[in-house]
Amino acid sequence: MKTIYQQLTLATCEIARLAGKFMADERRSFDSSKIETKGLHDLVSYVDKESEKQIIEQLQNLLPESGFIAEEGTNSKQGERYNWVIDPLDGTTNYIQGVPVYAVSIGLLEDEELVLGVVYEVGRDECFYAWKNGGAYLNGQSIHVSDRGDIHDALLATGFPYNDFSKLEVYMEILKWTMTHARGVRRLGSAATDLAYVACGRFDAFWEYDLKPWDVAAGAVIVKEAGGTVTDYKGESDFLFGREIVASNGLIEKLILSKIKEYNT
Repeated sequence: MKTIYQQLTLATCEIARLAGKFMADERRSFDSSKIETKGLHDLVSYVDKESEKQIIEQLQNLLPESGFIAEEGTNSKQGERYNWVIDPLDGTTNYIQGVPVYAVSIGLLEDEELVLGVVYEVGRDECFYAWKNGGAYLNGQSIHVSDRGDIHDALLATGFPYNDFSKLEVYMEILKWTMTHARGVRRLGSAATDLAYVACGRFDAFWEYDLKPWDVAAGAVIVKEAGGTVTDYKGESDFLFGREIVASNGLIEKLILSKIKEYNT
């Protein structure tokens, strides 16, 4: 018998897929004149806004009492118990430029606990999802984090600072260390995708600062349910609203956190 979390997750997968189809269809005739700037190097398109409206409308039908924490702010209703955390298009710059790495990210908070997450990576038609105590999945198949415990064998992911450069020098020191010790470092331009790739073992760890709740909520659930770990830079649990995150297979977490701490002091 399906749990309520499982039912909600599978329904959310379909909502994310519909949003992804809308994005892919719009990309074929994308109107670049409708791009707006929210801040330095922080772009938004009509596709982001319309996708968010569509997602919220369907989530309201799915769970009428819920509220929303959504990137574009098209609905700011607060739920007493449930709140969806939504990035309708994670990787907007990639989308605008025609780089096929962008995703729909939808997580659900029950009180203060993340209980489900869905990341639909549109370009590869891959839907990653998980719910509380239910495991993690990719297009119906169970997934798990990698078992690589040696940093020299690890492929890492990060996100470059793009408008908050207050920690740039520290970031560059950490990047230098990872580049000279890991197998490789990648920057895809979509934190939701990075987290999903940690969950399925393509990446062994991911770190970034200045992220918002909607960037990480869904992916964090998937990583945890896939057997991985998710923390802030202090190794604690304030990654959702604390604007810094380290997600890993759990085997190289302590090493990465130690280097972040070393360069931040």
